[in-house]
Amino acid sequence: MGRLSALFDPETVAVVGATDREGAVGRAILENLRDGFDGEVVPINPSRETVLGLECYEDATSAPPIDLAVVVVPPDIVIEAIRDVADAGTENVVVITAGFSETGGEGAERERRLREIAAEHDLNVVGPNSLGIMATENGMNATFGPEDAREGSISFMSQSGAFITAVLDWANEQGIGFRDVVSLGNKTVLDETDFVREWGSDPNTDVIIGYLEDIDDGQGFLEAAREVTADTPIVLVKSGRTDAGAQAASSHTGAIAGSERAYEAGLEQAGVLRARSVQELFDSARALAGLPEPESDGVAVVTNAGGPGVLTTDAVGDSTLEMASFADETIDRLAAAMPDEANVYNPIDAIGDADVERFGEALEIALEDPNVGSAVVVAAPTAVLSYDDLAETVIEKLETHDTPVVTCLMGGKRARDAEATLRESGIPNYFDPSRAVSGLNALARFRDIRERTADEPATFDVDRERAHEILARTKRRDDNRLGVESMELLEAYGIPTPRSEIVDDPDRAREVAESIEGDVVMKIVSPDISHKSDIGGVRVGVSDADVADTYEDVVARARNYQPDATIVGVQIQEMLDLEASTETIVGMNRDPQFGPLVLFGLGGIFVEILEDTSVRVAPFGEAEAREMVDEIQAAPLLRGARGREPADIDGVVETIQRLSQLVTDFPSILELDINPLVAGPDGVQAIDLRLTVDPDDLDTTDP
Repeated sequence: MGRLSALFDPETVAVVGATDREGAVGRAILENLRDGFDGEVVPINPSRETVLGLECYEDATSAPPIDLAVVVVPPDIVIEAIRDVADAGTENVVVITAGFSETGGEGAERERRLREIAAEHDLNVVGPNSLGIMATENGMNATFGPEDAREGSISFMSQSGAFITAVLDWANEQGIGFRDVVSLGNKTVLDETDFVREWGSDPNTDVIIGYLEDIDDGQGFLEAAREVTADTPIVLVKSGRTDAGAQAASSHTGAIAGSERAYEAGLEQAGVLRARSVQELFDSARALAGLPEPESDGVAVVTNAGGPGVLTTDAVGDSTLEMASFADETIDRLAAAMPDEANVYNPIDAIGDADVERFGEALEIALEDPNVGSAVVVAAPTAVLSYDDLAETVIEKLETHDTPVVTCLMGGKRARDAEATLRESGIPNYFDPSRAVSGLNALARFRDIRERTADEPATFDVDRERAHEILARTKRRDDNRLGVESMELLEAYGIPTPRSEIVDDPDRAREVAESIEGDVVMKIVSPDISHKSDIGGVRVGVSDADVADTYEDVVARARNYQPDATIVGVQIQEMLDLEASTETIVGMNRDPQFGPLVLFGLGGIFVEILEDTSVRVAPFGEAEAREMVDEIQAAPLLRGARGREPADIDGVVETIQRLSQLVTDFPSILELDINPLVAGPDGVQAIDLRLTVDPDDLDTTDP
């Protein structure tokens, strides 16, 4: 166990603010502890001598030694109460009381003081504004909820106390048990990362689940989750999806990425299974808590009903699993064992008069097939089929083959006793075949997570000092944006760029163009104009003779379009052969929770139209960068679809990694777009650049 073990396994729990007043939270918590907790319960209230038959103490210093203090006093005396328990030597505190940062300025100040006291005394504080915590092994229900949790191996955290009370009511009816339960509250001191680390080190926690509305320290959470999911699955429901953050962002990358995609990418990289609903959360948790991992993705379906069998097959098709293709020997054995009317291919339809013996034989043969990694038993009630006996048969086959099997015993009361029997052996039963497949899918996904090798970020030889100098230009400007005039930033990090120069008069434009072989590309350079091509600010294939006139034209168009725009000049750039190339985008938007969110996708003018992109939280290594390329729908273009010569995929992958290193090295970079990054057979070239920098943060960055 970790540093929070005493929080869940105290010998003495004090209720600070205990009372016998009907309807009071302090009474509810005391009653829950008194009626179930294995240890000693200590009421603290200076106005009482006894509470609910228990000796009451004036303060923590006069009480017996306290391992855990549950604080439920009015908000204006919470700080005093916490200081008292800290002075008494208590290290673990749960603050039930509301009235902190969720209520405005005065509450926020109170929460700041609570944080300071916790730091001063090295306290482990849950809350404030928390329902409380539970630990079923010792019967500790230090909450004011109406339900005790059943004992089990799932540890559960939630930012919503109401969600916990609703879940426990439902879980008790479903026979689902928990090890520890935590209402996170305002997360002033302890947050989701602390509990992931704690439960990851707990041998009696088989699965960690959670309902989260936000993650305070995204990078810290990802680091902890990566370590924990090497052994213990984490399944989360994350609420609060919104497009508002994406709409407010100024770059292409920011507009496409947004905070929700940061959560999606970050949790995936950390090995966390993301549930889309509460139902999926528990369907996954039940399978992960009791079943072995499948050796392969092949699923066998055994049923006595054609319709449910087809539904199950459809559900497998919608998952990452696949219907197992039976070996010839398996089909021959099934044909010999089943009636002539039965279907011996997958799904196996043992037909409506199948009894337990026929089900068991079909399941046995299926599980012995080398292509089967898991199985679903789907049964409709009939007069010749005993669900109770079928449950015993399924348990026997699972124990014999150590292959995960889930059941779908369709029906109501008829299935209840059998369901309880299966549950005792760790086999979940689902009414809906699609939910049964979802449970198996979670097992397969977690197997893949555990088998992943560590993808360590590459460290390239770069010129950080030069990059710092370029970024520092924002200190001398009226705004914090940089553009193509800062292409040397990419060169400092080894990202290829075509030959170019920014000029501020037509004569110099002609001189530069004449020094570049062939026709050139000319672009207006302005931090205020994002879509240069839309206003005629980009000209391709300009001959030396036309450069001076084109210079005047693009500047005039820019001034007409936006008279107050800052015009840095015009970029004269070597023209690349784009016929055999693909325009891509590589960019970054700094997410407030997770940090640098790197994006790759189809670029040029299509980036915001098609939104064919993939994202990762930096830093990451080559495997993640390569997956980013593979994930976009336009990947076949890069690989040489329809006779095209393949692009330099390795060059693209390396560029993504170099950008990951750049934005990790410089937290002052808030947003960045390389659009387009032209990928051709002979390599990649960054054609255009836009970025936004926080100059104040740059001061703290060591070049």
